[in-house]
Order: sequence, then C-alpha cells, then structure tokens
Amino acid sequence: MANTAQARKRARQAVKQNEHNSSLRSKLRTSIKAVRKAIEAGDKAAAAQVFIATQSTIDKIADKKIAHKNTAARQKARLSAAIKAMAA
Repeated sequence: MANTAQARKRARQAVKQNEHNSSLRSKLRTSIKAVRKAIEAGDKAAAAQVFIATQSTIDKIADKKIAHKNTAARQKARLSAAIKAMAA
C-alpha cells in the first residue's frame, strides 16, 4: 500500500496509464485480426488496403513502446508476406 502522497498519486497514474495502454494493445490485436480475416477471405486488394491502415497502427504503438519495435517489425513482415503469397 502506498504510504506517501507521491506514491498514492503514482499508483493512480499507473492505473490510468495501464488502462490506456491496454486499449491501444487491444486496438493493435484487432487490426492484425482484420488483416488476417481479409487474407482468409481471399481478397488481395482488400487485404492490402486493410494492411496499410494496420501498418500505421503497428508503427504508432511501437513508437510509444507499448509493443517492442522488433515485435512490430515481425508482425508487419509476416502480414506482408502473407498478402504477397496470396497471388502465388
């Protein structure tokens, strides 16, 4: 339990920041799922369009250090490869 005023405030801030980060992480997962769903549907044009928006979301979240930059790069690379493999 926080004993000082400063510690109580930091605890309050941590809760608020955790909620914010959790919502952003959720948005990241949702956008990745949207690309995967478009890939499974077989529509390459739609998948590419959704991927562009998802790429922006992934980059923003990586810049805020909510997801690690290497994780973000890996996710983008795998989604991109999956879209490219649709034509073959």
